[in-house]
Amino acid sequence: MFLDNQSISLFCLKSFTFCCSSLSWMAESETMSLPVQTGDKRGCSEDKDEDVPSKKPKVESDHENGGAPDLNEEEPAEEASEEDDDGDTFADMMKHGLTETDVGILKYVSDHEGFSGILKERYSDFVVHEINKQGKTVHLDDLSIPVDSEQASETEQLPKESDVLTEEQKKQLGELQLFKNKEGNVAIEVMDDTKEKRTLVHKAIKTQFPGLETKTEEKDGRKFIVAYHAAGKKALAEVKTTKAPRKHFWPKNRGSYCHFTLYKENKDTMDAINVLSKFLRLRPNMFSYMGTKDKRAITVQEIAVLKITAERLAHLNKCLMNLKLGNFCYKNHPLKLGELQGNHFTVVIRNISGTSEQVHQAMTSLKTTGFINYFGMQRFGTTAVPTQHVGRAILRNDWNEVVDLILKPRPGAEKEFLVRCREEWAKSQDPEAALKKLPNKRCVEGQLLRGLSMYGKKNIVTAFGLIPRNSRLMYIHSYQSVVWNTMVSRRIDSFGLKAVEGDLVLRGTAAHVLSAEEAETHTIHDIVMPLPGFDVIYPSHHIGEGYREMLTADGLDIDNMRHKVKDYSLAGAYRRVVIRPTDVSWSVELHTCSRVVSSPQCDAITMCRSFFQLVLSTMKAFVLKLLCFFFFFWCREVIHYDDPRISLVHTDFEKLENKPAPVFIKDGKYRALRMEFSLPPSTYATMAIREVLKLDTSIKKQTQLNTTWLN
Repeated sequence: MFLDNQSISLFCLKSFTFCCSSLSWMAESETMSLPVQTGDKRGCSEDKDEDVPSKKPKVESDHENGGAPDLNEEEPAEEASEEDDDGDTFADMMKHGLTETDVGILKYVSDHEGFSGILKERYSDFVVHEINKQGKTVHLDDLSIPVDSEQASETEQLPKESDVLTEEQKKQLGELQLFKNKEGNVAIEVMDDTKEKRTLVHKAIKTQFPGLETKTEEKDGRKFIVAYHAAGKKALAEVKTTKAPRKHFWPKNRGSYCHFTLYKENKDTMDAINVLSKFLRLRPNMFSYMGTKDKRAITVQEIAVLKITAERLAHLNKCLMNLKLGNFCYKNHPLKLGELQGNHFTVVIRNISGTSEQVHQAMTSLKTTGFINYFGMQRFGTTAVPTQHVGRAILRNDWNEVVDLILKPRPGAEKEFLVRCREEWAKSQDPEAALKKLPNKRCVEGQLLRGLSMYGKKNIVTAFGLIPRNSRLMYIHSYQSVVWNTMVSRRIDSFGLKAVEGDLVLRGTAAHVLSAEEAETHTIHDIVMPLPGFDVIYPSHHIGEGYREMLTADGLDIDNMRHKVKDYSLAGAYRRVVIRPTDVSWSVELHTCSRVVSSPQCDAITMCRSFFQLVLSTMKAFVLKLLCFFFFFWCREVIHYDDPRISLVHTDFEKLENKPAPVFIKDGKYRALRMEFSLPPSTYATMAIREVLKLDTSIKKQTQLNTTWLN
């Protein structure tokens, strides 16, 4: 556990006093030298210039750090400790998955020795906090409901809705809202049968028990208000979610949008939005956000919704699983995609093999040099048919191949209903027959088959249009991404980590080709590379020609990236080659007093190191060891644990619940590295982790590693 600077400074002062008192009988002692452990990291001359890169212009967003979701994104296998799924089934599926070399991810920027570790063994090992447009890290730390003066005065004038329901009725409604039996209902007889009384009962149920709907029924001459669960299958069949939301009273001095913090566990952003929409009886597009977040993670982000009170949102905390809402406030504007400044990551790598020296070298390199800004593996799907192949077929206007790639049978394990669907399509080529094999028609395969059954196999372009636009565009974006990854690997291989003549830099939003003289004044952190399109320029050295060769080999014309269908025309964009994270810190095990690991959490450590070096020459060995023992006892944070099922991160929700922070065992069986860093939008945290571990981050490789360790 790290102490604050004041405590460490006090410790140093006391240590200095103790040492001075010992110097009188140590004056004749022999001089001692501090042992220094050396690693095999080789410094690069190109790394000397550490200027902060200029502000990054907008490029296409990536799912992992605040952009649109990547298509077919899958995360590593569910851990055996959390679920009872057969690990062999998932491992078998991944035998035919992609590896980093398949998508052009080949190079590293550092020479340190890598080490093994397991990424995302548990979803709680990956925690993401959004950084909003004001630069503030978003946290869930307040569940209270804001009250404005006009709202309070209006509340006093209106009848109390809670008065129309008895305690027994509230209990029954609460059970209906919370329990899994969502097909049941609660019937409340209206004794005083007036429209005003029925309206109050309807409103009381919907306000106090979000997720429940009501209707009036007459039985044997008596009127009942029947409450039923909005998430029930029968209810969803009767009540359409596409209806406009009902109008509620809204104070004039209150902002039209309720902004709140969404804390979610192991759930995709759009899945979370759909759950909230279902409970609140809203269309999903009533919500706005600045970026989507990983599914297999704990994430915290800001959401805004139009004219829904904080009270209604707070009620959802009673019945939502793996979701929590808080930090409510009212504003006059929604949120927009891409407005965020980035994300802050807390990542745990379990069962690491690296020594403290290796970890220190790796993390120091990440902090000072950064990592290659590759598009991460989730950009390209997880099945034997990569998404970039579908994107290439779209760009070539080969629509029969598009259908074949999406619907054909493929090697590797899949969900049984998908296997049956693909087999039926291969056998009959009948979209309606294949569609009947799918219980969920909203998947990409289901939407394409529905389009084919509606418009026929001779109108594939229109049929393909039934797939949501973001999903369709992700196919061609994944093709752009694999081209960018491949070209960047070639560029690093040819020129290393220095700016050279012919490279591109950004001046404002436009790209500029560097001359030999200009290259001397720039670093690798300034260099950008284009995603192919009709509105970009290419490097003037041989890497630029490499773009043309790669696209020509794929049957595309780099000089004509406009498509017959406007949506699939590629304008292109620019992306930085190397990214340097900010706010980097880490926790490692310290074995001996010969190494003090620096961390921005404890600035006084540098002062302690200088102090020790000053007095070492006149100190007895046992005094040195004594001081080191006390120093490490107070300043280190050892990540040792015995139970692989425990969480190693103290989350926002646990803090709200006043749950204790994780306790680490000094001599635990397993070791873990916990790192923190912040990244700008359009960057992948997994690529930063890859640079540290020097390991393939693909699900295929991580699954093999996880399976080996579990066995």
